[in-house]
Amino acid sequence: MARVSDLLAGLAPSATLAVDAKAKALRAAGEPVIGYGAGEPDFATPVAIVEAAARACADPAMHKYTPTAGLPALREAIVDKTRRDSGYEVASSQVLVTNGGKHAVATTFMSLLNPGDEVLIPAPYWTTYPEAVYLTGAVPVPVMTDEARGYRVSVEDLERHRTPRTKLLVFVSPSNPTGAVVAPEDVAAIGRWAAEHDVWVMCDEIYEHLVYGDAHHVSMPVVAPEIADRCVVVNGVAKTYAMTGWRVGWMIAPPDVADAAVTYQSQTTSNISNVSQRAALAAVSGDLSAVAEMRAAFDRRRRTMVAMLNAIDGVTCPEPEGAFYCFPNVTGLLGRSLKGRVASTSAELAEVLLETIKVAVVPGEAFGAPGYFRLSYALGDAELEEGLGRVSDLVAAG
Repeated sequence: MARVSDLLAGLAPSATLAVDAKAKALRAAGEPVIGYGAGEPDFATPVAIVEAAARACADPAMHKYTPTAGLPALREAIVDKTRRDSGYEVASSQVLVTNGGKHAVATTFMSLLNPGDEVLIPAPYWTTYPEAVYLTGAVPVPVMTDEARGYRVSVEDLERHRTPRTKLLVFVSPSNPTGAVVAPEDVAAIGRWAAEHDVWVMCDEIYEHLVYGDAHHVSMPVVAPEIADRCVVVNGVAKTYAMTGWRVGWMIAPPDVADAAVTYQSQTTSNISNVSQRAALAAVSGDLSAVAEMRAAFDRRRRTMVAMLNAIDGVTCPEPEGAFYCFPNVTGLLGRSLKGRVASTSAELAEVLLETIKVAVVPGEAFGAPGYFRLSYALGDAELEEGLGRVSDLVAAG
């Protein structure tokens, strides 16, 4: 008899976390590894946020259980922040505070999906989306985009994959892993399409503030209000405020879905860490000056990474418009000898880079797109350039 449930035996581990863990372990062992794997800003959490958490540690009220849905003050602050940043008007009763954005995604799926439902997921996709769908018994349906169109999904793409079982669309802009940002008019068109066909939409807005150049983020229920009653918005403090380890996210849902999600959370995690919630309250209630500084650094690194990748023979990389990832095509490196090693897949090529030049990347297989890499530019400028220089030298040497 199997010792592990069939459900979990079929669940794939997070490829991004696995690459990051391996890179950190090698670095701890003294290896000069440069990791492009994790989606984690290299900045410290702003001081005012840390100070708010320190005060919370000394507050006896924060040593006890609090409401499952989150601290009332934080839920109200999320309402205000949502209105300020996207123009979306919601009530605090629609907000559930979760253990990070990933938890918000999983709770949304658990609240809406039944076994056999189909979920449209534009690809390349974040590794967690299909696995979290799988855990509900629903069926993830990848909708492939391509680099020629900047990895942007269209209504026509979605309609080709819609069936009577289609229950939900996962919509994320800016995108992880490609950095694609969907134009406002196209976001509105997708929202109208979903409303017309009674398809729910989960909008992942975790990268809303990380857009560059002329790109512009909009919230779907604002530009397509007809979808608001069938839309769940998920977000969090991790990327915007360099708070990945604080583990605070949230979902904003229609009242009946929000109530169901609170009930589910009451039987799984209960409330999220109170100290982290107080830190998140300081974050979303404060201004965005620290965010602007981080975005400027990411923008500089983005342009550096794109230029260096495109200078490598066999690599092509479109310029991402948001988030902090590049998603280069590396098929031109497959089948070539690199220090006597020949890789036939991007997964094998990632192993070659780690083992020969101590550079850690996430292969495209993890995102439903073999032949590509995801590289985060949320790391220091010197490390970023050093690692890509190693790749360039390896390819040039053959």
